[in-house]
Amino acid sequence: MSNTFQVDLRGIVDLLSHHLYASPRVYVRELLQNAVDAITAAGDVEPGRAEQGRVDLVTGDGRLRVSDNGIGLTEAQVHELLATIGRSSKRDELGFQRHEFLGQFGIGLLSCFLVADEIHVHTRREGSPAVLWIGSSDGRYEVRPGEEREPGTTVTLLPRRGSESLLSGTTVRELAELYGSLLPVPVVVDGEPVTAGRLPWDMGRNGLLAYGERTFGFQPFDVIELNVPEAGLTGAAFVLPTPVNPAVRGGHRVYLKRILLAESVEGLLPDWAFFARCVVDSTELRPTASREALYDDGLLNDARDAIADQLRGWLVRLAATDPHRLGQFLSIHHLGVKALALHDDEMLRLVEQWYPMETNMGQVTLADFRSRYGVLRYAATTDEFRQLAAVAAAQEVGLINGGYVYDAEIIERLSAADQEVRAERLDPTELSTRFTGLDADTEFQLHPFLTVAQRRLDRLGCEVVIRAFDPANLPALYLVSRAAAFHEQFTTSREKADDLWGGVLDALAATAPPDRPQLVLNHRNPLVRRVVAIADPELAGLAVESLYGQALMLGHHPIRPADAALLTTSFMGLLDRAVPEGENR
Repeated sequence: MSNTFQVDLRGIVDLLSHHLYASPRVYVRELLQNAVDAITAAGDVEPGRAEQGRVDLVTGDGRLRVSDNGIGLTEAQVHELLATIGRSSKRDELGFQRHEFLGQFGIGLLSCFLVADEIHVHTRREGSPAVLWIGSSDGRYEVRPGEEREPGTTVTLLPRRGSESLLSGTTVRELAELYGSLLPVPVVVDGEPVTAGRLPWDMGRNGLLAYGERTFGFQPFDVIELNVPEAGLTGAAFVLPTPVNPAVRGGHRVYLKRILLAESVEGLLPDWAFFARCVVDSTELRPTASREALYDDGLLNDARDAIADQLRGWLVRLAATDPHRLGQFLSIHHLGVKALALHDDEMLRLVEQWYPMETNMGQVTLADFRSRYGVLRYAATTDEFRQLAAVAAAQEVGLINGGYVYDAEIIERLSAADQEVRAERLDPTELSTRFTGLDADTEFQLHPFLTVAQRRLDRLGCEVVIRAFDPANLPALYLVSRAAAFHEQFTTSREKADDLWGGVLDALAATAPPDRPQLVLNHRNPLVRRVVAIADPELAGLAVESLYGQALMLGHHPIRPADAALLTTSFMGLLDRAVPEGENR
């Protein structure tokens, strides 16, 4: 036995009107959309009639009346279109192609129940009598003969309690300007026009810049006109004048057939283009059911790619015609361009030629750095760069700070994309091979001190060596090879692992004995020379521990619990030597 669904019509109306739309303010957009569609349909029936179209919004007595001189409806169409929920579009029922109209879903009138308890639709189609449709938010409706009128439609909203302000003249005008200012059809609110009559990108560059400032609240760094014919898209991208967090995805103002879809639409630009805010109008992109976002389909993907190409082209033109301006842009929005450079060869070369990176020789582009040193040698982290920059410079080794976002990846990608480009991550211990060794007599004299020093730092897994290097004002350098750093991380993981994985990690560790970190004492430094001359082994050991702690802090190395304990005991030991305990009383 078959049965039919029982539908609570009042619940359906409430669901669609209160949960399909994000805000009750969209009711004005839906009314404008229906009115403009009716005018478009009238032009299809009677050529030239659309050019005479007009939409009037009149407030007063707590009500809102929206009138158009469009095609109107017959009584049969009123029953079919205004009282049937679930049809794909009223446009097909009128016998016109869907492409010509703003709406796609035929349920926009339901948005009015967000602000109204009752809706009156007074309509007449040429050659048919006038009809009055009265719909209530509880799902009831009635149809009766209407007073005679010119062809067209008037929608009257009777406010629901608490929504009166949304039907006031001030609010209606604000919303009509927001949603309908670009419509080609004149829209008038209480006798005052709100439509501009032309698109912002038809106003010239200065007019477009002024529009961007009014719309987004910032004076654009630049403006890029957009044109994607296959999506019927025109518009402009406004470049932000200040840095923006890449994680914050700013929305774009999107119009469909010149009526505002939404003020904050996402997904129109690729992720790397977070430095731009767009205003676009499209005749082909599809809206979602609520008409508050774009449907993510192949056409939107193609439009996104085309806009990305146009933004990329703007950057290339800047590089060719106005390098100073490009430099200004990169200083503000380098993260977006560097993100693009990871995937785009043209942008990769632009970054190489024009973006200055931090090096131990100052701010230098990768192209200039490579021409001077031949190899793009870089430190993987900012702390590593700060530790080694001065020492590397003293050895005439150029070093790039690869610790900023994307910098190391860009350097490596340059090397992968061009065989002529050599890139090397600096292993800190490689610098020690450039230091000057001591003569045999000095080595012999320092042997007792090195024995004491090594004994004090053995428990920390650190090797003590003495070399002569510049700058002379640096007493000690703590160097950790990549192998030693990996082993330290490996050991930490082993301590946290269970028995099963601990056994596996132990087996792996046994296959490759790690290098030990080195504390390199600088024999050219006056402080080190005084320390190595200390005859008292205990005092010499305390001094070495202090140099070890200083090297850790100057090199921005992490301080382990054992390191912190050593710093405390060495300081206390030196304090006891300087001020014997009995003298503290």
